[in-house]
Amino acid sequence: MARQKKFPIKPFVFLACLGPALWLVYGTLNGLLGANPIETILRDLGDWALRFLLLGLAISPARRVFGWAWGMRYRRMIGLFAFFYAFLHLSIYVGVDHFFDWNTIWKDIVKRPYITIGMGALLTLIPLAVTSPKIMVRKLGGARWKKLHKLVYPIAIAAVVHFFLLVKADVREPLIYAVILGILLAERAYRALPQAMLRGSGSSSSG
Repeated sequence: MARQKKFPIKPFVFLACLGPALWLVYGTLNGLLGANPIETILRDLGDWALRFLLLGLAISPARRVFGWAWGMRYRRMIGLFAFFYAFLHLSIYVGVDHFFDWNTIWKDIVKRPYITIGMGALLTLIPLAVTSPKIMVRKLGGARWKKLHKLVYPIAIAAVVHFFLLVKADVREPLIYAVILGILLAERAYRALPQAMLRGSGSSSSG
C-alpha cells in the first residue's frame, strides 16, 4: 500500500509568522499606518516580538497539558521570529526614529528605564538566537544548551516589564501578557517542584 505524503505545513507556519512584518510593509507603502507611521511600526514590532516570545513559551506546556506535541516542530522557528521582530523593533528605533543619533539614544537608555530593560532583553536574546540551530546544541552539549536557553524566562519577564513601563496609562494589554506569562511560569514551577523535593529528600537521607 502506497504511503500517503504528508501535507507540508511548515511553509504556511513560516508565512503566518512573517505576516505581521509583510502587513507593516504593505501599510507603509499604502499609507495605512496613521498619522505617525514610525510609532505604529515600532509599537507593532514590539508587540509581535512579545507575542512570539510567549507563544514559544506556551508550546511545551501545551504538549504536557493538552498533548499537542505537533507544536514542538515549530518552537525553534517561533523563537527565531521573536528575535526577528525584536531586532526589527530595535533597528527602527535606532535607524529610523533616531537616525543613528547615538548621543540621544544613550541618553534614552540612561534616563528611561523601559528602554534600558528592553535593550537588556534584546541583548540577552542574541545568544539564544545564535545557538538555536541543531548544530549548536551538539557543539554546546545538551545540558549547557538547556541551561543557556533558560534565559528566555527572565527575557520574557523583562519584555513584559518593558511594555508595562512604556504604555504608562492604559496598562490593560501588558497586564494580559503578564497574566499569560505568569501562568506559563507557574506551570513550569509546579512541574519542577516534585523533582526539587525528590532531590532534597535524597540529599537529606544520604546525609
